[in-house]
Amino acid sequence: MITTALVVGIATLAVGLGLAYLLRLLPTLRLQLAGLAFLAVMLPLSAVLLSGWVMFHMGDDVKILAVTAGSALTAIVAALVVARSIADAIDRVGDASAELARGDLSARAPEGGPAEIADLAASFNQMGESLRQLFDTRRELVAWASHDLRTPLANMQAMLEALEDGLGEAEEYLPALRDQVRVLSELVDDLFELARIDAGALTLELRQLPVAPVVSHSLRGVAAEARLRHVELASDVDEGVTARFAPEKVERVLMNLLTNALRHTPSDGAVAVRVQPLAGEVRVEVEDTGEGLDAEARARMFERFWRADRSRTSRGAGLGLAIARGLVEAQGGRIWAEDREGGGARVCFPLPAG
Repeated sequence: MITTALVVGIATLAVGLGLAYLLRLLPTLRLQLAGLAFLAVMLPLSAVLLSGWVMFHMGDDVKILAVTAGSALTAIVAALVVARSIADAIDRVGDASAELARGDLSARAPEGGPAEIADLAASFNQMGESLRQLFDTRRELVAWASHDLRTPLANMQAMLEALEDGLGEAEEYLPALRDQVRVLSELVDDLFELARIDAGALTLELRQLPVAPVVSHSLRGVAAEARLRHVELASDVDEGVTARFAPEKVERVLMNLLTNALRHTPSDGAVAVRVQPLAGEVRVEVEDTGEGLDAEARARMFERFWRADRSRTSRGAGLGLAIARGLVEAQGGRIWAEDREGGGARVCFPLPAG
């Protein structure tokens, strides 16, 4: 009897493993789940029937067959219902992915069903949202870059036509033409810098240097504009504070942040650079006494071509803060903005202390 039980058990195990391997060859998950349901029922049923045929009389075999057949049928129906539920949830994700592939960037998958399917749908929806934002950013890039390129080009063309028609002297228009060329050059340089940041092609040489000289040089670079706007410049940095950074890149970050702060600071206001040594890092802060930040500005101010001034009367192409973020992140840091106590805004980024 023990020998028979062992033979039946080993035979059931061998057949089960073989059939389970064959189930993997079925083309769809729905068929694999259905096959698994039949396998999970038929193997125990076969083992019971075989044991009953050996152990009992024929009358008892009929009873065993009836009980096991009823149980097997119930298990099969339950397994098929579960399999259909799982397959339907996967089909819904598949339908959403097909819509996204056809160009519908608003396609989203319902985040229901088993936890694994729900996680898959959530990841898919996150991917869809990222793609939508990417396409929106590309659309804005083309539109805003076209505007910022067209304006100086139109000005240059108008001045050249005036010179050709004898409506002005070259000495009168040359300084203005030179200014428009400078605007175009700065915009092209900014776009090229962003392209290098996106491609990860920046070559950075991080060195252990004092921070104060970089802050002083940056402040001198915006001193003339601050005087014109009647804005006070200040700094709070210890001459002995050092950090590990690429000086030319950090200087450009500070220049961009200071320029942005000046544009949003009224006359008789103040802009300051503060450097605080903390545990393992040196935090650089640029503060202003302007109007502060609203929710949209906090969320979007580091996006390329975004400007709080919807009238587009402010100078610049709206790339300065995006470049600042890219340069800080390229050095392994992060940058953020927050409201300043007492009014105004503060932009911060850390540098590694060593």
